[in-house]
Amino acid sequence: MQSLQDSGPVRAPTVHAQAVDWHAMASVEAVLRWDALAQWASSPNPFFESWYLLPALETLDPDGRVKLLCVEVEGTLAGLFPILRESRYYRHYLPQWGTWIHGNCFLGLPLVAKGMERAFWRAVLEWADRNAGGTLFLHMPQIPLESPVHHALKAVLAEQKRPAALVHREERALLCSGLSPDSYLETALTGKKRKELRRQYSRLAELGELKFERSCDAVGVDQWVEDFLRLEASGWKGSTGHALARAEATAHLFRAALPGAAWRGRLERLSLSLDGAPIAMLANFLAPPGAFSFKTAFDERFARYSPGVLLQRENLALLDRDDIAWCDSCASADHPMIDHFWRERRAIGRVNIGIGGIARRILFHAIALAETRKLPGELE
Repeated sequence: MQSLQDSGPVRAPTVHAQAVDWHAMASVEAVLRWDALAQWASSPNPFFESWYLLPALETLDPDGRVKLLCVEVEGTLAGLFPILRESRYYRHYLPQWGTWIHGNCFLGLPLVAKGMERAFWRAVLEWADRNAGGTLFLHMPQIPLESPVHHALKAVLAEQKRPAALVHREERALLCSGLSPDSYLETALTGKKRKELRRQYSRLAELGELKFERSCDAVGVDQWVEDFLRLEASGWKGSTGHALARAEATAHLFRAALPGAAWRGRLERLSLSLDGAPIAMLANFLAPPGAFSFKTAFDERFARYSPGVLLQRENLALLDRDDIAWCDSCASADHPMIDHFWRERRAIGRVNIGIGGIARRILFHAIALAETRKLPGELE
């Protein structure tokens, strides 16, 4: 038998990053590889899964300006996120490579296979150095700061002594507790508020047959989507032009993404109906061990009964699921309703990273200093 010494050194796996046309990732074979990556992701992000990102790109980037930066390890897809070269950085002319997000994308975390986090970032940063061109840095928005993917990024940045800066940080509501739904409600809300919710439910039930429904399958999902679009458009979002149905692109995204999520077991639908008509609706994306509260709507004619809050009370059943440890509200910081209902918080940040050669990184130091009032270094 040949000894281990005779077998020669162990070859390191080949890790390669490449920016590809997103249309090429729409084939059946590519989607299967993509969905497999999502199942093994170190930290979940449904907004970058195939069933959500492809419809978003089809409607918002038909010309293909956005690329998918894919990292492969020995030919296996091990990481992916959408990337775009932009000439402006918010109000300033500062060309940069950045993660592509849009108004209905609430997380910018790349999908990365578990165990490949550091290899992923090394490959991404090497790609960014090679393709810096006229850009000044790499911009990564909407990154959860306590995720394994972010911890790996910090480790690789320290390893490479590469300048980076956390340019914005905020906290949004998170549901994460070992309590039962009833115990959590008792902890989160005062006795007076809980009594008021019971009163509102009773008064609402006096108006007709009140029914709560929950579904995690694809049965009736198309009709549910149309009901949601109508309900949302009937309220203030419709009158101000912010409802999904008010723009063809966002309506198409909703109609395409939710059935795609449902067929993969990634969607939970909740409805509160009165005499068969929905008066409050909620869509959660399921991405174990996490979940994401995507969209909610309620009939404003019944606002005095707080149907949206009543539905959120039912939504606490997430705490009983063995496969879900937490749920991201996807809400803005200091949201007037959910911040008082969900007491835990998730830190989200925007990260800028120096790329290219020495001259470019010196310029990045100056940009980061002007934005943050401190020199870039190790991320917090």
